Amino acid sequence: MNPLQDFELNEISEQPGNRPQFEINDMNSLNWAFRKIAALKSQEKEIKALAATEKQRIEEWESKELKPIEENLAFFENLVGVYHTKQLQEDPKAKTLSTPYGKSKSRAIKEQPKAVDQDQLLEHVKKAGLNELIKEDIKWGDFKKSLSIKEIDGKKVVIDENGQAVPGVEVEPASINFKVEV
Repeated sequence: MNPLQDFELNEISEQPGNRPQFEINDMNSLNWAFRKIAALKSQEKEIKALAATEKQRIEEWESKELKPIEENLAFFENLVGVYHTKQLQEDPKAKTLSTPYGKSKSRAIKEQPKAVDQDQLLEHVKKAGLNELIKEDIKWGDFKKSLSIKEIDGKKVVIDENGQAVPGVEVEPASINFKVEV
C-alpha cells in the first residue's frame, strides 16, 4: 500500500454509522470513491497475503507435529491387526476383540467387480444391449447456442433450430450487473 492509499484509508477510518452521508453526483466524486475502493482493496490484499503466509506456516507446523503421531498410530494399528488375525485363525468367531480401552472389529468383504476402464465397460454394455444402464445427459452449452427466443401470442418462447418450442426451458429476463474494477 502506498502513502496516498494510506491517506485515503485514514480519511474513511470513521465507523460506518458515524460517517456523513455521501453521494456520487459527478466525475470527481466518482473518482474519489474509486480511490477509496482501490485503497481498501490494497489493504484487503495485504491482509490476505499475510493470512496466507501464516496459514502455510501453521499447516507446515501441523504436518511436522502430526507425522510421528500418524506413524505411531499406523504401527500400533498394524500390531492390533496382526494379533486379531492370529485370533481369527484360532477362533473364526472372534470377530470382535474388546478391552476397556478399545475394540478391534473384523469384517469380511466378499470379492466384487471393480470398474477400471470406463471406455471398455461402456462399449461392452452397448454391445450387450443393456442401454437402460447407460446414463444420458444433454450438452447444455452446445444446445443453448442453437436456441433462440421468439415472441408468440405476446409471450416469449424458446425455439430450437427446427422452429419448435422447447419444453423444459424458460426465458431468463435480461438484467444489468455492475462490477467495480480499480
